[in-house]
Amino acid sequence: MQQGIKRRGFSASLGLAALGVGGWITGCSKVPDTIKIGVAQPLSGPLAGLGQDLLNGVKLAVDEINRSGLNVDGKRVTLEVVAQDDRADAASGKAAAQQLLESGVVAVIGHLNSGVSLETAPIYAAKEVPQLIISTNPRITQLGLATTFRIVANDNLQARAIGAFAAAQLNADAYAVVDDGSPYGKGLAEGAAAQLLAAKKHIAVRQSFDDKTQAFAELAARLKEAQVRVIVCMLNDFQALALLQELQKLGHSRVALLGGDLVKTADMAKGMGVIDGIYATSPVLDVAEFTTGRQFLEKYIAAFQKPPAYGGHYTYDAVYVVSEAIKKAGSAAPADITRALRGINGYAPVTGTMAWDGQGELRYGAVGVYELRKGQWELRMRSDRW
Repeated sequence: MQQGIKRRGFSASLGLAALGVGGWITGCSKVPDTIKIGVAQPLSGPLAGLGQDLLNGVKLAVDEINRSGLNVDGKRVTLEVVAQDDRADAASGKAAAQQLLESGVVAVIGHLNSGVSLETAPIYAAKEVPQLIISTNPRITQLGLATTFRIVANDNLQARAIGAFAAAQLNADAYAVVDDGSPYGKGLAEGAAAQLLAAKKHIAVRQSFDDKTQAFAELAARLKEAQVRVIVCMLNDFQALALLQELQKLGHSRVALLGGDLVKTADMAKGMGVIDGIYATSPVLDVAEFTTGRQFLEKYIAAFQKPPAYGGHYTYDAVYVVSEAIKKAGSAAPADITRALRGINGYAPVTGTMAWDGQGELRYGAVGVYELRKGQWELRMRSDRW
């Protein structure tokens, strides 16, 4: 009798213990110890400098957040950067996206190239992973994917900036519009051409190339023959420099060149003195234009022994906003983070804030126009309206 009582008591204890363990498991946070942030940028090839800068911005933010401590649903977590080289190529970008998803990233900072982002956006959306892009082609957000968030202004605003500046500030009788055939270059060129035509400007030369062409003798001859004085140039910097060399050979130097982000590089200083003026537009505003830009520059140079090359301050800010969304969601599930980002007005340490409209466009994006003077790009004007 006593033995039976003991057995029943032991069984009851086991049942209570099991309930206790079950209750503990149920009450445990589902947030993992490590949360992976993906980065997909061109880390090799001609655009490697820009891609590495964007990756550096992410690394700097992750290191800072890990040092200060990130608590999600009451649990201290560590952020980890997982990087892939998209090679500025759509096929490589799709492979990089798949590798990031297989590694378990909860958000992706990528890509630089619009053509790559267009191909990868559906891949991330299928897994509900938010994608924060610095690509500027409007078609990306027009795909209608809930997971796409642009962290700069798009090409619609930049095209208006190019057209308005070229028409009013670089007034000429004849214009040329050339591009590299990419979704970014061609789309921006078409938008700028439409702006020029609306301003009743004569476009004497309109031509597309590919993004590798450097043989521009024939184009230079056409520009001289048509007496083009303003070249709207949606080519890479090395292509623009090759064109300037051909113009120099022909003695056609009374020309201004106005490009996009891809000519707003340090290498373009090689073209100074060849023509009358070199200008560039960009939705990626220089870090020095922001109140806290100096502090970012100091931290960036200390970490990487060189100044930022492009938009590292934007990807730095994007990581801070993603971390805020993770905290707000109380979850590391990509779908939860996406929902949080959709409603967030996130604090961005350098640029001030990041918030998005229903399409995933940045609400407070602006475009600046810069002039190359004494080897440096100097801001001429900027606006969020144009």
